[in-house]
Amino acid sequence: MLLPLFISLLLNLHLSSSSSISFPDFQIIDVLQPLTVTVTGTLPDFNTTDESKYTLRLLHRDRFPSVSYRNHHHRLHARLRRDTDRVAAILRRISGKTVPYDSKYEVDDFGSDVVSGMDQGSGEYFVRIGVGSPPRDQYMVIDSGSDMVWVQCQPCKLCYKQSDPVFDPAKSGSYTGVSCGSSVCDRIENSGCHSGGCGYEVMYGDGSYTKGSLALETLTFGRTVINKVAMGCGHRNRGMFIGAAGLLGIGGGSMSFVGQLTGQTGGAFGYCLVSRGTDSTGSLVFGREALPVGASWVPLVRNPRAPSFYYVGLKGLGVGGVRIPLPDDVFDLTETGDGGVVMDTGTAVTRLPTAAYAAFRDGFKSQTANLPRASGVSIFDTCYDLSGFVSVRVPTVSFYFTEGPVLTLPARNFLMPVDDSGTYCFAFAASPTGLSIIGNIQQEGIQVSFDGANGFVGFGPNVC
Repeated sequence: MLLPLFISLLLNLHLSSSSSISFPDFQIIDVLQPLTVTVTGTLPDFNTTDESKYTLRLLHRDRFPSVSYRNHHHRLHARLRRDTDRVAAILRRISGKTVPYDSKYEVDDFGSDVVSGMDQGSGEYFVRIGVGSPPRDQYMVIDSGSDMVWVQCQPCKLCYKQSDPVFDPAKSGSYTGVSCGSSVCDRIENSGCHSGGCGYEVMYGDGSYTKGSLALETLTFGRTVINKVAMGCGHRNRGMFIGAAGLLGIGGGSMSFVGQLTGQTGGAFGYCLVSRGTDSTGSLVFGREALPVGASWVPLVRNPRAPSFYYVGLKGLGVGGVRIPLPDDVFDLTETGDGGVVMDTGTAVTRLPTAAYAAFRDGFKSQTANLPRASGVSIFDTCYDLSGFVSVRVPTVSFYFTEGPVLTLPARNFLMPVDDSGTYCFAFAASPTGLSIIGNIQQEGIQVSFDGANGFVGFGPNVC
């Protein structure tokens, strides 16, 4: 039986500074929402003219003309395969050891790449930045879990394919190599000395890497020019990013782009991740002007064992306005650096400790018992056959944060289509360890702001 088409779609962001505030118990999701991503031969203009703050546009990888998929099913599985690699790499990096996934949660192997002609990689969101003097525009992946800024450089002894010509430091009037004895070199992990110059090496979880020379260089976006940014000039790189020249690390360490701009921005930045399946672009903004009035602020939690990552204090989960019974310490960061909750731009699907996920999932299932079920898909074990519906009413999903704020997600951020046939899945998964990760699917369309100087992350008040 077809449900009537609801005139108003309750897809707004609901925020409160107090967990006692009542939230709408249900939202409406449009089952007939288009799944296609429009890709044109030209990409949007990334230059900005706002001089009050440093602003960059964000582009999702699916907007690149070089990226193509046979259908939505293959686009999703490519994303989930990248996601599994990303989560495994984070777990290895924080724990210092290999953490195998239960085979129950492994992504199906389709045998062949679904991205035309290039490695799948793990980059999800891209920015456009001018490198050198005069500036050469380059696409760079943003990564909230990395403290390194780097691009591929000539002479390129081993480079992967990128959209723009590889940066040639010999043609830049502002390129300056960093010496071995420099304090900047001392701040780089895995640094070394090569012919008097500071060398660097960064390894990534999927086996990709970048190796080269550390330099000070000028970066430009819009009318903003930033001099003497410590940047890796990679001469040996194994490809991991679709078309990108390198990576813009915005992690919590001193050598990230955010860390290097602390004197100008006070460690403040914010982003709005573009919603999948749309033609819009997101934004990445640096500076205290980026901190909005009216946001709901949550304390950041520092993990000395993983200073690059942004940990937040999460106290509980809710479904349909009902808080799920969970142990008080299920999301706590231990004194030894285990557990806790990380916000990550590179992870797609939010991961929760197995016990918390099971209770959360079961709470959602109990309030959607009237909807026809479908078989699990990849890492998703709770799916629905909505092919016979125009729109459906679903219970809300909420995060209860430390000190009171509650974030209730838009419906599209927790119930997502997985094929072109009307199958939707609950977009959360279990973590094989005590670590939780709030992924970019759950962050899409929400204004997220970081106040590094005062140790807070803010949600809202705007949607994007």
